[in-house]
Amino acid sequence: MSGGLVALLDDVAALARIAAASVDDVAAGAAKAGAKAAGVVIDDAAVTPQYVSGADPSRELPMIKKIFWGSIRNKLLIILPALLLISAFIPWIIPFILMLGGTYLCYEGAEKVWHKLRGGHHEEEDTPAVERGHDAEAKVVKGAITTDFILSCEIMVISMNEVATESIWVRAFILVLVAFAITVLVYGAVALIVKMDDIGVHLSAKESPRSKRFGRLLVTGMPAVLATITFVGTIAMLWVGGHIMLQGAHDLGWHAPYDLVHAIEHPVAGVAVVGGLLAWLVNTLCSTVVGLAWGLVVMAVVGPVLKVLPFGKEKDGHSGSAGPATNSGSDGRHA
Repeated sequence: MSGGLVALLDDVAALARIAAASVDDVAAGAAKAGAKAAGVVIDDAAVTPQYVSGADPSRELPMIKKIFWGSIRNKLLIILPALLLISAFIPWIIPFILMLGGTYLCYEGAEKVWHKLRGGHHEEEDTPAVERGHDAEAKVVKGAITTDFILSCEIMVISMNEVATESIWVRAFILVLVAFAITVLVYGAVALIVKMDDIGVHLSAKESPRSKRFGRLLVTGMPAVLATITFVGTIAMLWVGGHIMLQGAHDLGWHAPYDLVHAIEHPVAGVAVVGGLLAWLVNTLCSTVVGLAWGLVVMAVVGPVLKVLPFGKEKDGHSGSAGPATNSGSDGRHA
């Protein structure tokens, strides 16, 4: 009997080791997938504040909460099952979905750069994102969740591609973890961003001179912070989109662009201590340039078509999101 008990304990220990290894695999896979989707995450955080710009301060957090749960539903109830079915039955289509998403990122980033360089802006940038009216809040939340669906698709497809070699159950666990972690990260950051001016005003009312100075710094500095987030988001979109296009073209048999980037990396990769960092920077810069170039090509082809379509007009408003987002932290309500 003692031998049987020892064998049973050995089996339990073996199962525990397997479970621990599985947890490690899931955690590592989630970290890898989440890191690769970082460009879309930054853009999501940069875009979302526009939806509560102009809202009553007491309604900002409730609106963000509604958008958060809508984003979770998008990822877990629609996107995740669809991706698991695709990966199980038609996995060959994932690179094409990924390149379609990469094209979208390049287009979004290039359009923002184009409008910035032209010095133009959309009319929507001069008005709050929240319209006045009885059902304004529900309308804005619905629009935010719809836009989030597009960005969530990108995040989940990029994440799925990074763990495509795992079993379907490990993939499912990783994607659930990524969905929750990224959504909490994005909307936690958004909540902090949109309430930062309120925190600043509160601190400015304190008796402590240090609190007053820090409060004023928060209020006056938020536009610059939001502008920086928007800039980083744009660069990240072009970088991730360009990298997806380079990798996708390589996987589909067109090796020249991918090989050229690696040839440019090679001279700096051997530099002592910082070679790896320099190679990454070169790759990132090349990917960003490719993303911008491809985005401008897509703009030239589909831009005129989108402008005449109903959803294209809404899209134009979204593309100018840098304006409303930048103003969301200092809309003048505390002046």
